[in-house]
Amino acid sequence: MGDELVHRTVAGGVATITLDSPHNRNALSKQLRGELNDALAAALDDDSVRVLVLDHTGPVFCAGMDLKESRSGSADEQGINELPAILERLWTSPKPVVTKLAGPARAGGIGLVAACDVAVAVDSATFAFTEVRIGVVPAVISTTVLPRLHARQAHELFLTGETFEATRAVSIGLVNSAVPAEQLDAETTRYTDMLALGGPTALAATKEMLRQSRPATMSEDFADMLALSAKHFAGEEGQEGIRAFAEKRKPSWVPQQE
Repeated sequence: MGDELVHRTVAGGVATITLDSPHNRNALSKQLRGELNDALAAALDDDSVRVLVLDHTGPVFCAGMDLKESRSGSADEQGINELPAILERLWTSPKPVVTKLAGPARAGGIGLVAACDVAVAVDSATFAFTEVRIGVVPAVISTTVLPRLHARQAHELFLTGETFEATRAVSIGLVNSAVPAEQLDAETTRYTDMLALGGPTALAATKEMLRQSRPATMSEDFADMLALSAKHFAGEEGQEGIRAFAEKRKPSWVPQQE
C-alpha cells in the first residue's frame, strides 16, 4: 500500500475505509483528505458494497485538521474548501456509514463521526471541540454536529472546549454505542450485519427521508409519506422483500457470507 494514508478493503458487502496516519494522530492533512474523498467515492460507486465502515489505525481516531499545514494562509491548504465535500459525501451517502472509534476524536474528527449514520466507540474514547481554545470557530463541522446534539449541550461543549467521555457522547446523541475495547469489533459487526439486511433502495430512500425538512402541516406530511410508502411497496425491491418474507427466505440483496 506504499505511502497511502487511507486504505479501502471490501468483504461481505462491507467497505472498510481506514485512516492510516498514526504519526500525526490521523490528522486531516491535505493528502489524507484527498485519499479519503477518493476512497469514499470508490466505495459508493461499487455495486457490491452495501455498508461503509470508517476505521483507523493507531490510538487516535482523528485529531482534526493538520495544524502544521493550517499555518499557511491558503484556504486550500487549511482544508476549508475540501472538508465540507467529505462531510457532505458521508452525510448524503445512499449507503449506511458506520464509524468505528478505538480512540479519541477532536474537532474536525468529530465532524466525521457526526456525519456518519452510526458511531461505535470504545468506552475509553474521549472527545472535545477544541477550536475556540486556539482562537478559531468550529464552523464547518457544526453542519454535521449540530443536528446530532441538543442545543444546550452544543452551547456548552462548543464554547468551553471541555473534554468529555464516550458515555456522555452516547447520552447527548453523538455516539450510538460505547463498549469495552474487546467488544468493539463485535459491536461494529452487529451494526453492519443489521444494516446489510435492508434493501439498498429502501435504505437510500429512508436516509433521504430522515434528512429532509418536514412540511408545515401534518396533513401535508402524511400525504408525502403515503406517496413515498406506496412507491416502495409497489417497487421491485419492495415486492422482492414481500415475496422473501412469505417464502421464509432472505431477500436477494442480502450479501452472501464469504
